[in-house]
Amino acid sequence: QVQLVESGGGLVQAGGSLRLSCAVSGRTFSTYTMGWFRQAPGKEREIVAAIRWSFGTTYHTDSVKGRFTINRDNAKNTVYLQMNSLIPEDTAVYYCAASLYWGRPYAGAYRYWGQGTQVTVSS
Repeated sequence: QVQLVESGGGLVQAGGSLRLSCAVSGRTFSTYTMGWFRQAPGKEREIVAAIRWSFGTTYHTDSVKGRFTINRDNAKNTVYLQMNSLIPEDTAVYYCAASLYWGRPYAGAYRYWGQGTQVTVSS
């Protein structure tokens, strides 16, 4: 079992920044791929970024490249999503998730999920 608890969402103006955190616990989570997903109202859940915990390899979807960065802190067992230059289109519920696989950037490949945190970007 892997437990995930997100924090750090909120309301921010366009052009601003937020950092989301995902506290991870459980057995052998270091073998997992950690991902950040988001889901806006009426839209499907989409991957934003992923990191292979043991290697540090990262993936960022095209729409956030250059603005968002995923990283992890081994000592704190925490994965972060640093979000800069936010735009209204980034408004969504953001979820942290864990997968046994790398290279499968879709929700169905992720087994464990956090409860989600709301990010709202005002124009």
